[in-house]
Amino acid sequence: MPQSGFYAKVRRGMPALIAQWRKLGSGDPDRLALILAETARVAKLGQPDETPDGDTLVAWSRPEAGDIIPLWAARTAAFLLMQMPARPAPHSDDEACAWAYCWLLNRSFDDVEAARAALPAHLHDKLTHAVGAAWADRQGLRLV
Repeated sequence: MPQSGFYAKVRRGMPALIAQWRKLGSGDPDRLALILAETARVAKLGQPDETPDGDTLVAWSRPEAGDIIPLWAARTAAFLLMQMPARPAPHSDDEACAWAYCWLLNRSFDDVEAARAALPAHLHDKLTHAVGAAWADRQGLRLV
């Protein structure tokens, strides 16, 4: 039986987050993996032990990959997607939870309303509920 807690949803949504980055990013999988790792390092979203290759990026975008995706990769994919002119958005509740979880990890907010207000306009409707759930999870000291 699948887990239904917030963090379980985050983990189930991470492959879709990576898949969106693969779909909307420009370039072959090896180049996109390099961009993801270098952006993580430069934007201080994590320190990849090594730069993944394209095959790894493809594997991370498979639905069953949620537990193997490093947090830096999901955080960086969310960071990049939220800045894209194409205005991508999550396609499921699990993916919205992954986006919201990364949103709170990537930025600092005083309260949940500030986190919601700072969302890009095109994501307000899609992420308002998920940001609330992520905030509640964070208050439970899970987003450490």
